[in-house]
Amino acid sequence: MNGNSANTRPHGFTLVELLVVLAILMLLVAVAAPRYFTGVDRAKEAALKQNLLVMREALDKFYGDQSRYPYTLEELAKRKYIRSIPVDPITESAKTWVIIPPSNDIPGGVYDLQSGAEGVALDGTNYGEW
Repeated sequence: MNGNSANTRPHGFTLVELLVVLAILMLLVAVAAPRYFTGVDRAKEAALKQNLLVMREALDKFYGDQSRYPYTLEELAKRKYIRSIPVDPITESAKTWVIIPPSNDIPGGVYDLQSGAEGVALDGTNYGEW
């Protein structure tokens, strides 16, 4: 047994040790956060491109079967060319699609569609131009 209790140190961390650990954690978060958010943006853009591809293929199939374009996106879903109107991953809404009607001599209401999202993609193009 050691009878000298004045030289023993209490268990725990000092304030300096805690501050060093917090500074290291903040540095790691500062490095990782931009990569995380860029990855999320890339995933949303990939989902938007896929949604546009699927919708455009469904419009082409509808035209091939019906000899006209659908009057609404709801008609495309109602006739089972798509399961449901997809959500625009950038705007997070299924109501923001921009409908492009066919030319005057072609019947129907939806020739093409684009995202209603404002802003610029990671590749520098506008979402509405896809």
